[in-house]
Amino acid sequence: MGAALALAIADADLDVVALDARASGDTLRGDRSLAISHGGRLILERLGVWRTLAARCDAVTPITTIDVSQAGGFGVTTLAADEYGLPALGYVVSYRALTQALDAALARTRTVVRYGVDVRAVRTTPECAHVETGAGGTVRAQLAVVADGAGAVVQGVRRTRRDYAQTAVVAKVATRQGHGNVAYERFTASGPVALLPEGDHYGLIWTLPPDTAAQALTWPEATFIAELARVFGARRDDFVGAVDRRSFPLALEYAQPTAVQRCALVGNAAQALHPIAGQGFNLGLRDAYTLAQAINAAPPATLGSHAFIARYVARRSADRNLGLTFTDGLVRLFAADRAWLRWPRGIGLALLDALPPAKRIFTRAMLFGP
Repeated sequence: MGAALALAIADADLDVVALDARASGDTLRGDRSLAISHGGRLILERLGVWRTLAARCDAVTPITTIDVSQAGGFGVTTLAADEYGLPALGYVVSYRALTQALDAALARTRTVVRYGVDVRAVRTTPECAHVETGAGGTVRAQLAVVADGAGAVVQGVRRTRRDYAQTAVVAKVATRQGHGNVAYERFTASGPVALLPEGDHYGLIWTLPPDTAAQALTWPEATFIAELARVFGARRDDFVGAVDRRSFPLALEYAQPTAVQRCALVGNAAQALHPIAGQGFNLGLRDAYTLAQAINAAPPATLGSHAFIARYVARRSADRNLGLTFTDGLVRLFAADRAWLRWPRGIGLALLDALPPAKRIFTRAMLFGP
């Protein structure tokens, strides 16, 4: 998110310095798959990096249809891009490819990028922000922006963490038939399971209790794909292989407040969401782009002031709060293993599929945020 923000303000008459913990050309967490909505694509187009991504045949896979269902109950909703006149509802994008595209675009600007700089803390005064680095140095700025939740501690900001007591098992899954650019979101008693079309295979995100997830990493491949087929039932049962199995714990983390005088938080620094519905990266991208718009529109002398921060927080509060509520609500509604809930959940999915106005509202929330 920091690179996206820096790129969005690169043409402003400002001295912009980006502090990056990575080594130049590296990624902090290896490669992974990002679910980018159509709205996210529009932002990346405005930043001038989407064409570079799309030119790489291994970097972007369109999602033209999303199949939503629940295990052990009725009710199915299908979202299709052609119903809304769009080329795709979203895209599965390589994190490494996106990072490379952003880095290359930034290198063509006059933005100063300092790689290998670990930020330990951000302290603010009415005059400026003091960004303290791991090497013992301090960078002073009229406005500091923190974009990664794993690094800086911002004075006056507290982080809240809610553990879902769930673990996501991720893998690359092969199927007998091609994916046809169809993504699946399957709600089960243990949590949501997502299949995202990626290249010639599916990217799997399977929510399980921690003990079961640990076992799933050790299952023989045949057992793993058989269990996956059992979970998906008739929606998809032609799994033939699964490789690169990994896991990570699931939690909701968010900062309060998301900005203080002289400092704003975006992306993972502001909130880290459950991967259900693929909203986390897109919400963070909107954070960065909205802040960039505010920076570009404001007189330079006002950047970081109380008034500037208040305007930014007001512009982001509705989208952010609804995004947190939307994803957390889906987790709570569909992860509860109570038989009596299957009927109302099934009715809700069936009505969503049968009522075009409701479907449009839901789809718009998926594409552009609630």
